Amino acid sequence: MATSTNTGLTAKEKAAILLITLGRDTSAKLYKHMSEEEISQMTLSITTTRRVEPEVRDAIIQEFYEMCLAQKFITEGGFDYAREILEQAIGVDKATELIQRLSSSLAVKPFAFIRKADSKQILNVIHNEHPQTIALILSYMDSKQAAEVLSSLPTERQSDIVRRIANMGATSPEYVTEAERILEHKITSMGVSDQIAVGGIDAIVAVINSLDRTSEKRILENLDLQDSELAEDIRKRMFVFEDIVKLQKNAIQRVLKDVSNADLAVALKGSTEEVKNVVFTNVSSRMKEMLTDDMDVMGPVRVRDVEEAQQRIVATIRKLEDNNEIIIARGEGEDLLV
Repeated sequence: MATSTNTGLTAKEKAAILLITLGRDTSAKLYKHMSEEEISQMTLSITTTRRVEPEVRDAIIQEFYEMCLAQKFITEGGFDYAREILEQAIGVDKATELIQRLSSSLAVKPFAFIRKADSKQILNVIHNEHPQTIALILSYMDSKQAAEVLSSLPTERQSDIVRRIANMGATSPEYVTEAERILEHKITSMGVSDQIAVGGIDAIVAVINSLDRTSEKRILENLDLQDSELAEDIRKRMFVFEDIVKLQKNAIQRVLKDVSNADLAVALKGSTEEVKNVVFTNVSSRMKEMLTDDMDVMGPVRVRDVEEAQQRIVATIRKLEDNNEIIIARGEGEDLLV
């Protein structure tokens, strides 16, 4: 295995030192993104790592930071853009070295050119494509842009495409490359062996959350007829209990009228301090005292019970929105929900 000319350490050894430096909690989070084989190798490297000189540790941290920076610039604007920015930040020689090290392993996100295209232009190009191709393209688009295209497609095609995006686990690089080449050619004419993971539930939830309420309801109702379990899974992920902090004050107060004190106490037991503060500022002093006492005396609560109570409150929020008693706004802005 190749070693660094600066430290004489292998990539695994440097990764082990980095994980040790980051600490237990952060390293545990990183482990969640590794395969079993990678975890085994890293654990072995960590257990065999002895004393590390401070200057070596600092050099490894700096190298990791610069690689993250380079990856970010490459993903955002491509290799030429990354090289230009990095040369200004860390010098020509080091920038060139980083680009060369990453160029063979890091691919620019497919369909990057599409972010500069107009949604109507994209719609005109893809509306006659196969639903699976449309699903693939929407998976790579910005959620708001994808929502604009999806809502403009024929109603009978929308739920089918939503289902395909949600069930899209991985796509062959050849198919992605070919679809990208054809789409780029069409738009322009108008004025590795590993699989590439795209789509999934989170991707389609982000898209649907950017739709207007009418389009959202229509798509989910149609999807109910094709795959009711998927439709319900999407609904559950669209508004989570913690999002209550983004509701307007009068909406929160309206929600609390229809929520039982028992559910509220259990739900708050497993919530963040931010959620608790928002709820407490929207109830009377006596109610706050009662909730606090209930939470204190109930002792430890099972996570499942907390999640079920929170889900019942979320269901109440969604019902009130359906009845036009509160508003969960969709669109741009830092606060998606108002």
